[in-house]
Amino acid sequence: MKLVIAVISSRDTTTLLDALNREEFGATLIQSHGGFLREGNATIFIGVEDERVERLIGILSETCKTRTRLMSPSIPAIESGEYLPSGPIEVDVGGATIFVLPVERYERI
Repeated sequence: MKLVIAVISSRDTTTLLDALNREEFGATLIQSHGGFLREGNATIFIGVEDERVERLIGILSETCKTRTRLMSPSIPAIESGEYLPSGPIEVDVGGATIFVLPVERYERI
């Protein structure tokens, strides 16, 4: 048994939960916030049998896509010779950060 923890963009939550439901994966959703762009995230906890972990990761890959976004750079304290972009820069957002942890005991009450 494994516990899979996935941190995803809030934009992908509905699509992911629908896909998990179709394949009978149980999941617990916790809304979270933070990261580089301080955007809304969702943290999903999924208890899964060892033999289904790869399928679960496949679903995460299919539904939690990386996108690009334009953002204005913040103005850091710059040292002589450092480059500071003058306009918006393109950054990757979305996708998923996945942790797979062993579970010593699992009970559903």
